Amino acid sequence: MKKLLMFCLTLFLVLGAARMVLAQTPDSMAAVPEGATVVLDAAPATNDNPMLSDPNADVPLHQQLKTKFIEGGPSFMGVILLLLILGLAIVIERIIYLNLATTNTDKLLRKVEKALTEGGIEAAKEVCRKTRGPVASIFYQGLDRSSEGIDAVEKSVVSYGSVQMQQMESGLTWISLFIALAPMFGFMGTVLGMISAFDAIEIAGDIAPSLVAGGIKIALITTVFGLVVAATLQVFYNYILAKIDNIVMRMEDASISLIDILVRHKR
Repeated sequence: MKKLLMFCLTLFLVLGAARMVLAQTPDSMAAVPEGATVVLDAAPATNDNPMLSDPNADVPLHQQLKTKFIEGGPSFMGVILLLLILGLAIVIERIIYLNLATTNTDKLLRKVEKALTEGGIEAAKEVCRKTRGPVASIFYQGLDRSSEGIDAVEKSVVSYGSVQMQQMESGLTWISLFIALAPMFGFMGTVLGMISAFDAIEIAGDIAPSLVAGGIKIALITTVFGLVVAATLQVFYNYILAKIDNIVMRMEDASISLIDILVRHKR
């Protein structure tokens, strides 16, 4: 339930941010039909000021992105944008979850060892119960089986560690799916744009640049946006994997240290 609420919250925040960016475009820009070439108003170029020859020189970045999005067409560009929004929502939810799951294992081990010395197993379990994170949960499961012997503790730690790893990796399959789908839809838009360009050539019976420019432009825009979305999600995906590997490494080291502490305590 907590994971669902966190995901819904992050999705709401990402959608709200995207809506704010899209809403900053004037209404005249939103009325451009699909496939049409948008020409931005610019002052005539002069020899004294060559920068005026660039129509996008003074246009904000979000306005340029909005213009290219409209030129690419709502069908494939909308799907790619949806993949980006859903992917970022899962990414934010996973990053928040993993940051909350990070525990200072050295400090926790000192508390557990002190509790074992002063109050026994129940005091150590109480310390783990009050500590947040997968490491504390694994410690609790191991301490709960301590009366059955060290072998039972090891099996419990390994089994529950696998469960915690699965929880940390939850949602990563969706991110990898979005990484694969984004360039696919971009390339599909590329193919359809090229088809429309060749259809225009067939109808006109002539290979004029003005006939094929629109279709080729749509093809290139959809490809670029699909690759940008895939690259963005891939960076976050690798960061999350590195974060999980770091937590798992600390989890394994802490579990070995816990078993050593239990062995010393029984002696």
